[in-house]
Amino acid sequence: MKIAFFTDCYLDLTGGIISVINTQKAELERRGHTVYVFSSAYPRSARQRTELAKKHIFPVPSYYILFRGLTPIARRPAVVLKFLRKNFPELKDFDVFYSHYEANASIAGLKLAKEYNIPSIQFMHGREDVGETNIIPYGFRTIVASFLNKLHAKTLRQKVQIPVDDYLATNRARAKMWEIMVRQANSADFVLTPSNHFRTKLIHYGVTRPIEVLPNSVPDDQISENIEPKEYTTDRELKIIWHSRVSAEKRIMPFLRALRQTNGKYRLEVYGGGGDYFRARRYARTHHLNAHFHNTTPFKIIYKELAKADLDVLVSYNFDTFGMTLIEAQSLGVPVFIADPDLTEIVPKNSYILSADPTPVAMADALNDIFAHPECIKSMSEAMLKHRDDIKISTSMDKFEQIIKKIHQNYCKP
Repeated sequence: MKIAFFTDCYLDLTGGIISVINTQKAELERRGHTVYVFSSAYPRSARQRTELAKKHIFPVPSYYILFRGLTPIARRPAVVLKFLRKNFPELKDFDVFYSHYEANASIAGLKLAKEYNIPSIQFMHGREDVGETNIIPYGFRTIVASFLNKLHAKTLRQKVQIPVDDYLATNRARAKMWEIMVRQANSADFVLTPSNHFRTKLIHYGVTRPIEVLPNSVPDDQISENIEPKEYTTDRELKIIWHSRVSAEKRIMPFLRALRQTNGKYRLEVYGGGGDYFRARRYARTHHLNAHFHNTTPFKIIYKELAKADLDVLVSYNFDTFGMTLIEAQSLGVPVFIADPDLTEIVPKNSYILSADPTPVAMADALNDIFAHPECIKSMSEAMLKHRDDIKISTSMDKFEQIIKKIHQNYCKP
């Protein structure tokens, strides 16, 4: 098959979406499929573009002054479409177009799919309503969300209205971001999500396209056969690792406040950068926490350090739709500490510690319970190791291939 990925989060960025695209692309190519990736990007020299093209990765026209986080924004969908039509006529012969975000490059993929009568898939990765809340300063959130929603609606021309409620669209800014997510999903022929809980939320707010769960995965060669279960005794420090963004939505500060209230020996290694990095490091130093900050670090190094840990931490709440760090821990048999009941879906039963609620007090109580029952680390690690085959990319891509076959069977060209 020939599959074209369209994404606004790939080149010049790190994170879960990039890991998903890389892992899926590599496995699909290993199976003999042709995979193109079109992404917004920083400027590249002709030589750099040639090297990327050898890997079937193609930067699309992008703005180099306006930035979203650490990556440039693709130019208007009309500009990207013109570029694609001119330079990639072979796309007319592709089997499926596969979009991975809700901005311009991803929108262009959906529009070109309609133009060429090719089935389209939209992978809904994350909670843009929470993301916008944490990126945009208070006082500007409604203005920015309304502006983005207006541009999105103008391009995709699907009417979506979501009122403010007491569930997830708790203010106008969040409601507008939910409208973007729902509109993007309903503009595709088929929708994928990484988890059942996110699928339920998308349906709740109006996604009507066929929608299935395709869990994120790790490369098969990341699953080593000979790993012993973790063992922890209280005569040494509990080795805790954090390898997510150090940001407000990941809730590094509440976790550090929880550590202040623990009564056992621990050592926390923090890998990753983000908006709360310096604040968190300063807080840890001020309160003499045994926490060590390493900022953004190559994954190969993080993975080696993860293998040494007793406990992996992801304490976001009502934000993560999957949590790649959880299955990275699972691949090494490392138990996880979470604060969001939704995330219990991601890892095996009996392999995690879930705090009673997301407050620092509740998280401290859960950590103190580990110090009181150190043997639980081994039993949780054993549960992780028993289910590692579930997170292999080969398992995930078996399902993906079946989904594409189903789409083609049901797809009626005009």
